[in-house]
Formats: sequence, C-alpha cells, structure tokens
Amino acid sequence: MTEPDLADRLRRLEDLAAIQQLPIRYALAVDGRDLDAWTGLFVPDVDCGRHGRGRPALRHVIAPQLRSFYRSVHLICGHEVDLIDHATARGRVYCRAEHEDGDQWVVMAICYFDDYAKVDGAWLFRQRVERHWYAADQREAPMQVGRQPWPPGIGRAPALPAAFASWAPFWADTDPQRLAQLTRQQVPA
Repeated sequence: MTEPDLADRLRRLEDLAAIQQLPIRYALAVDGRDLDAWTGLFVPDVDCGRHGRGRPALRHVIAPQLRSFYRSVHLICGHEVDLIDHATARGRVYCRAEHEDGDQWVVMAICYFDDYAKVDGAWLFRQRVERHWYAADQREAPMQVGRQPWPPGIGRAPALPAAFASWAPFWADTDPQRLAQLTRQQVPA
C-alpha cells in the first residue's frame, strides 16, 4: 500500500463519517426547532425552487411547516452514501418520524434522497427530497389512510415505494388481480 492510497482511503472514511452525521443533525435540529442549526446543514446557495435561493429562503419555507405540528421525533434507521468525487456525494436515509398534530400522533415511514456537497471543507446537504410510504395516526394501520398527503394542505402524497427505480420492473409481470390481493390500496399503473 502506498502513501497516496492510504491518504485517499483515510479521506474517504473521514468524508463518509462527516456525511453520516448530517441526517442525525437534521433530525435533532427539526425536533429541537433549531432553525439556525437546520439551515446551516445546507449549502449557502441552496435552491428552494419558487421560494428563491439561499438559507434565508429555506428558513422561510420550513418555519411555517414546523409550526403546523407541535412535537416530532425523527429516528434515523439507516444511511447509504455514494461518494462521487472529493466534493460531491449522494445518499438515501431511512427514517421513522412521529409528529404530534392536535389529537393525532402521526407516524411516517420516510426515505430521504439526498445530494451532498463539500463546501469550505464541510459536508452539507445540497438537496434533500423526502419521500414516504405512509403517514398515519398511530391508532390507524397505514392501509386505512391510503396514500393521503400529510400534513393536510402542505404535504405531498406518498411517493414510495414507486419512486424506487427497481419497483415497477419487479412487479411488471405480476397479474393485477394478484397485486390487488397483496394490498388494499389502488395500485398505480
């Protein structure tokens, strides 16, 4: 093993460790309602779509969403990271989230699809896309609520599992009647 190989391997391990801290820091910031810590996890020029660019625009987007429910708990369940080069990476993070919303305790099964960038030596989120399987009150089975968005009026309908590229090809040759037996929900074509 040559010195550059060892140095490169060490850098890669350090990069992976730094990136793997981002989702738990995100969860702690959201659950603690620490908007400064939360926005600080994103690149300074983060693209907020129609809301503009930058951390102030991001704060403007997230603050009202966090006020739509009282308490939350985000449990990080697993993290896959692909280092693309010395300054970019992508990953997927499994999360179980719980939210107190009035008399409901809403449980969500989530997968975040992340893009990361190294800026001034620190790994940050470039983009974070939340997709979920369901959002249901803890007293309900996910099949009871179907593919409803949460929070109502703000959230999006669940994109998972159909957002996984392997999902449709896996089921493509399965009889639709068999699919209907496997789920109570309408199966998207």
